[in-house]
Amino acid sequence: MNQRIQAGIDNLINRLLSSQSADGSWRLGFIEYGMSTDAAAVLLLTSAGINKPKLVSSLRDRILAKQSDDGAWRVYPDENGGNLSATAECYFALQFAGLSASEPRMVKAREAIRNMGGLSSIDSLLTKFMLAAVGQYEWPRWFPVPLSLLLLPQSAPVHFYKFSCYARVHMAPMMLLGDRKPAFKLPHVEPLPSQPSTESWLNHFDRRFIEMYNNRLFDIPGLTAPTLREQGTKKALDFMFERLEPDGTLYCYASATMLMVQALRALGFAITDPIITRAIGGLEALLTQDNGHVTMQNTTSTVWDTALISHALREAGVTAAHPAIRSAGSYLLSRQHTKLGDWKLRADAEHPTPGGWGFSDHNTINPDMDDTTAALRALEALSGIGPAGMTYQDAAERGLQWLLSMQNSDGGWAAFERNTNSRIIRFIPLDGAEDAATDPSTPDLTGRTLDYLGRHAGLTAKRSRFVRRAADWLYGTQERNGSWYGRWGVCYLYGTWAALTGLTAVGESPEHPQIRRAVDWLYRVQNSDGGFGESCRSDSVKRFSPLPYSTLSQTAWALDALTAVTAGRPTEAMERACSFLLQELNANGRAAQYPTGAGLPGYLYTRYDSYSLIWPLLALANYRNKFAP
Repeated sequence: MNQRIQAGIDNLINRLLSSQSADGSWRLGFIEYGMSTDAAAVLLLTSAGINKPKLVSSLRDRILAKQSDDGAWRVYPDENGGNLSATAECYFALQFAGLSASEPRMVKAREAIRNMGGLSSIDSLLTKFMLAAVGQYEWPRWFPVPLSLLLLPQSAPVHFYKFSCYARVHMAPMMLLGDRKPAFKLPHVEPLPSQPSTESWLNHFDRRFIEMYNNRLFDIPGLTAPTLREQGTKKALDFMFERLEPDGTLYCYASATMLMVQALRALGFAITDPIITRAIGGLEALLTQDNGHVTMQNTTSTVWDTALISHALREAGVTAAHPAIRSAGSYLLSRQHTKLGDWKLRADAEHPTPGGWGFSDHNTINPDMDDTTAALRALEALSGIGPAGMTYQDAAERGLQWLLSMQNSDGGWAAFERNTNSRIIRFIPLDGAEDAATDPSTPDLTGRTLDYLGRHAGLTAKRSRFVRRAADWLYGTQERNGSWYGRWGVCYLYGTWAALTGLTAVGESPEHPQIRRAVDWLYRVQNSDGGFGESCRSDSVKRFSPLPYSTLSQTAWALDALTAVTAGRPTEAMERACSFLLQELNANGRAAQYPTGAGLPGYLYTRYDSYSLIWPLLALANYRNKFAP
């Protein structure tokens, strides 16, 4: 077994070293975000009259290629009955791209929409905005999120900055669209026979929020409605323009950028306006190839992949002096943030200082905890090498200080900002408000942060009060069955891996009753082939939903968690997990291609081309280092 493991590690090392880019980064394939961004791109380009026929044609072909035999589209392979939002988006995108509604595949799509309840059953607010902007879904008579929300002071019970940062960059253009209610129709597009009532929008609003709107709690004394609208519009524009990245995108998200362009069009901006042309250029930079078709990523994962790969290679035995590691370090150093972002508003520091890392190549103002700890792991070994060692050490210290200033008051860590988890925001209208509108502490991010603090910064729960608080928070959020829920990966396997590796890294005993309960849960959910697999459905129903087959990344997470908590010799179940990884490493089937990254439950999941390489390498390396040094 030891020789097979080493051979598998060597294989992965060689594949990763040979795929590094000239700038030191890794750009392994792409992140698949399903069909929503492709459909939105087609709707935007065609409705705006932006003449890119080859691009639209290729996006159309990919959308068609992803249609299931039953006429529907799905956001993950095993989704029962199809996904209504994705199917409606794709159906109209294909018409806007020139496909006739009478085409057989369009007839099947229309039948699938009808079988899923029709447009009135769509539960995605983003889908409704996307379709309403192009005249395929009626706007509501009144929209209960007025632009005046942007004008409320931060002392108000509800104000714009109580929402998460990723909600805000989508809400600003959505509020403009909801106010202006454009309908950029094309004459050849046939609407579906029955349109839902405009009241269907109210399904996204809690009754208490509607009462707040009706009671005029968003009005500002002394300002008339036209003045509120004018000032709110300016505030929304300023908010968006101040958050444009160098590539022209809004916060590096294609979804937010496309909403912004539609909102600017609704305000009368010409498509030749420099802001729009730069935004379209930024969107085009997100295009990539998928099996011969063009697809649009919602963002890129270059920083994330580079940091994870560099660290995994080091754990696998590649020295810090290796040119690939040093080149990756140079790239990561160039991507450390030097500007203050919105995170500064709640940072636990008298004088907030930038020092984090973001997810994508062009992200300069929106750092996050996961990328920061990933980058810090990758840079750790470089702090003592050569004349640049001090530079890396300084960068690591700034990154650590930023990370510590982001710990939430409850002891955990969120994704982007500190203490952005207001209970009152959870009934504001965004799909799954708890998942989108707020940015709470999560077991996966808290566990990953503890893993860094324990294994790489030398901190323990016994000696560090803030580490103790984080460990206690993790114990308090464990599910009754012993697992933990992961917000940014699928899902309970991801969260349990992060929690167990984090707790053991900061010195918690593997014999702790709650740790043993988690270990027992992992053994219970192992598949007969030795691997582990979990459906994206877990994210929607909020309970573990097994896959009938195993995936590489989820098996690697489970094996790594068991490695962290196992003393002595590995168990037979762990050996079977190793065998599954080694058997499937070179395959490119469902074990490698199932989406195991999470975005928005029931709507957006991500498949990373890199995950089938990174996580098996890390798991096998940690297993070898512990049991067969």
